Amino acid sequence: MPLLNRLKEYRSKLGINQTELGKRAGVSRQTISLIERGDYSPSVTLALKIAKICQITVEDIFEYKEDENDEE
Repeated sequence: MPLLNRLKEYRSKLGINQTELGKRAGVSRQTISLIERGDYSPSVTLALKIAKICQITVEDIFEYKEDENDEE
């Protein structure tokens, strides 16, 4: 999984649950859960919405790591 995230950490700092963050971002609680687990990569639009809600940059939440196999 090359896209790492710290969404759960920032959501906790806001003091909101997955359902509330989903409502604010216009997605389901399940989508937030999938993002936090690293099982789903959000669209650019959704990543920007989440960052705005958390009042931070996208880069603060999401980090792209190259797969070792991709470096060939």
